[in-house]
Amino acid sequence: MVVISFYGAQKISTPSPWINLFDGKNLNAWDTYLGPKFDYQKNGFIGSPIGFNKDPQNVFSLVSLNNDEKVIRISGENFGALTSKAKFSNYHLQLKFKWGKQQWANKKGKKMDSGLLYHCVGNDGADFGFWKRSQEFQIEQGNCGDYWGVAGGWETISAKLINDSTFIYDVNSPEIIFGEHSKYGRHCIKEGDFENPSGNWNVIDLYCFGNESIHMVNGHVVMHLKNSQQWDNGTLSTLNKGQIQLQSEGAEIFYKDIRIQAIQSLTR
Repeated sequence: MVVISFYGAQKISTPSPWINLFDGKNLNAWDTYLGPKFDYQKNGFIGSPIGFNKDPQNVFSLVSLNNDEKVIRISGENFGALTSKAKFSNYHLQLKFKWGKQQWANKKGKKMDSGLLYHCVGNDGADFGFWKRSQEFQIEQGNCGDYWGVAGGWETISAKLINDSTFIYDVNSPEIIFGEHSKYGRHCIKEGDFENPSGNWNVIDLYCFGNESIHMVNGHVVMHLKNSQQWDNGTLSTLNKGQIQLQSEGAEIFYKDIRIQAIQSLTR
């Protein structure tokens, strides 16, 4: 039994055994997709996508760190994603990440950036030519746990306005719908900053059950999301199952210990 402390309540789940999505040996559980290359002279992404399971610059690889431990390296040189072959619903996903040092394209000199996309559906490259329609658990320096609606992902989040257009998660505030075409935008900031200093490993936990999800960073709940939906050609429908994507977004990042387990509930 897993008990999550959640603002005075308890979110309880009864898990099944863990399944490794990366066991330190290979990337057999994953496919890759890379979008158009960045043209440094024109300062933009141009041309056709590199495509599905094509990786000429070795953006996605296995490397050895510390005592020959094999981890996933995503260089960030080209934008795209490592995509799970399987689709998932009603689960607890856990992974560890830490930042590298390299930055690329229009991300040079900015915050190191990646992301965990979940409930991924539809076409590769639906979002800016790089990512599927999905919900994003942001992985970015200082912003780990933020929400972004990707290519039509919508979520309902309790949030308060902190300036003209910026919202932050607050459990005691009214529920607001975030997503493409929402008047509130598609981004909500997480509560608190629990990321470890750059170069150290961080633990990400994502709980999804039904239309709800919980974002956790290093053991701290930073956001509770409800009523997961997708906007598709003017129509809203439920979005509670799909693939998982790990973004390549201009920054070198390492991932390890990626595992998933089925759960039966998020309520007492």
